[in-house]
Amino acid sequence: MRSLGKKSTGARLERVQASPQWGGSGFRNAPPFIAGLKDPNTPMPSIGEFICGGVRRTPTAPLPALDPRERWLRPTDSGLRVTWLGHSTVLLEIGGLRLLTDPVWGPRASPSRLVGPKRFQPVPIKLAELPPLDAVLLSHDHYDHLDYPTVRALAKVGVPFITSLGVGAHLEAFGVAPERIHELDWWDSFELKGVTVTAAPSQHFSGRGLKDRNATLWSSLVVRSARHAVFFSGDTGLTEQFKTIAERLGPFDLVMLEVGAHHPAWGDIHLGPLNALQAFDWLGGGLLLPVHWGTFSLALHPWDEPAETLLAQAGDRRLLMPRLGEAVEPAQAAAVQPWWRDVDQAGAAAPQPMALAEEAPWPLD
Repeated sequence: MRSLGKKSTGARLERVQASPQWGGSGFRNAPPFIAGLKDPNTPMPSIGEFICGGVRRTPTAPLPALDPRERWLRPTDSGLRVTWLGHSTVLLEIGGLRLLTDPVWGPRASPSRLVGPKRFQPVPIKLAELPPLDAVLLSHDHYDHLDYPTVRALAKVGVPFITSLGVGAHLEAFGVAPERIHELDWWDSFELKGVTVTAAPSQHFSGRGLKDRNATLWSSLVVRSARHAVFFSGDTGLTEQFKTIAERLGPFDLVMLEVGAHHPAWGDIHLGPLNALQAFDWLGGGLLLPVHWGTFSLALHPWDEPAETLLAQAGDRRLLMPRLGEAVEPAQAAAVQPWWRDVDQAGAAAPQPMALAEEAPWPLD
């Protein structure tokens, strides 16, 4: 089971244990915590529910997807372009560099190729069809963000990896050369050809096996060039640390926040669409690109509920919701077209957006 990875040892372990986020036996989330994020009356889904529960958890037809390669050959007009490739995988073009977030080309979000959540939507292009990359950004070590076969393939092209503290042990075990691994604690930065990547707080957890819970750090990531700044949430619950991130690292032209795979019992570790709107406000606005949806069925809600709820509750907030593989410059973004409504069988009713009080007991403004 090489996909499980390895634990930190030696100098890497010393740095892990010296982190202010280390709690003696694992990494910890930072206070202050927000009451009411997790519904105490909703139990965790059982294995049976997770396998068979829920309705419309996958689409009845493939999602529309574009081939972005021709667009990638042309330079950006504004200096900032983004291409959502599914789940939390995004090709970010900023400051003349190409950065790839949480790349997952594997068939399952699992240590096994035989069992575990299987993707219902392929990536619009093959991994080998990517343009030359300047860096890979990894937020944390969960299987739907740190994918063993994808990392193995990317390790062969010699691209640098910028990731959270402790994740480097996994990468080295997967074949990435140690000198190409750059691990960051919260508020640490790494500069690459004029573009700065900074790890920032998030509220989540980590682990790839039964005995490595919270052995590695989880982070959001901020990418800043001379002209633009982008926030990438990784996985996170709602935390007031977003206000601090905005003060220290904002303002942002583009904010990429996870909206899918949410459940009332997971309210403290996943945003969902409503809490994503609150996080967006705390981060100072800009343009919101929802990620972490449209690829895997990792929760019980309908596959398109995050998009519908986000669109219904966004108000005057500016959203960027491109089709898969659609390379978009935020400065030239058009109004949202709900393309996902055409995916399921003709005549199927659009899902009802989640009632506001079910997940956010405080006002969104």
